[in-house]
Amino acid sequence: MAFNLLILRTGGQSDSESVDQWPDMLRDAIPDIEVNVARSVGEAMEMIGEADAAFGNIVPEVFEKQTKLRWIACPQAGPAAGYYHSGLIDSDVTVTNTRDIYNDHISNHIMSYVLAFARGLHTYIRSQVEGEWEPGYEIVNLPDATAVVIGIGGIGGETARLCSEFGMTVIGVDPRVESPPKGVSEIVHPDNLDKALPGADFVIVTVPETPETQRLFTIEKFRLMRSSAHFINIGRGATVVLDDLVTALQDGEIRGAALDVFEIEPLPSGHPLWAIPNVIITPHCAGAGPYLDDRRTELFIENCVRFSEGRELKNIVDKANWF
Repeated sequence: MAFNLLILRTGGQSDSESVDQWPDMLRDAIPDIEVNVARSVGEAMEMIGEADAAFGNIVPEVFEKQTKLRWIACPQAGPAAGYYHSGLIDSDVTVTNTRDIYNDHISNHIMSYVLAFARGLHTYIRSQVEGEWEPGYEIVNLPDATAVVIGIGGIGGETARLCSEFGMTVIGVDPRVESPPKGVSEIVHPDNLDKALPGADFVIVTVPETPETQRLFTIEKFRLMRSSAHFINIGRGATVVLDDLVTALQDGEIRGAALDVFEIEPLPSGHPLWAIPNVIITPHCAGAGPYLDDRRTELFIENCVRFSEGRELKNIVDKANWF
């Protein structure tokens, strides 16, 4: 089935140069396809009326001009708040995302945090920079440790598997997963998160930003955790109230924290987190790694073929819940 596709390119991490190759690749895979590329919202507003499908951030002013749109391919796994606007949520348009292309890179990043905290590398690196010999870190023996992984999707599931390979007990928290996947000992519904937190040595947050996860971690959550526990967030910055995390760290409510995402990005140079010695900060880079362009391209081309053939698309999103 021939269809009209709009590719909206407005820059950003997910808008790589490989997208330039997509029109020719799509015409080879789907001979009857019509591909139009817009490089601004204004151009997209002129083109969207003819589009059956679109790739990019189809903002409300563009979306309201669509007349026959049936599918939007989101360039990200978890876009920022506002992508799923009311017009899109209330429509019959299907949305897909790019989840699962980052699973290995982000889970490896998480494990680097876990291992650093377990062996004290974050403290030894600071000592090295200061030229001080400071042994004596109280290690965390991973086979005796419990990880509570919040979000057992592709990233959380792979993280759980890796944690279990190090002998850790893993409790998964997820609203959709009912049976524990490989590496997970128990699945807990988010309604019971507060009961799971006190048993965790590592709390690992992989969830996207949704109406249910915004400001999920406040001081009340941190006070439920062990004073020996470590908190890790690689999902979205909006899930954690940074001021409350700072308070929890300064008051000894938890032992340490590692963050790749923040309420405000970049994290301001004068923010208190920079100076707290038991904090590891990375600049929203957990998803970095090879093959991402190839994976994103493969997923998009396959979904375009599926769309042209009337088959079910991969990575369909629950629009009301943003993931």
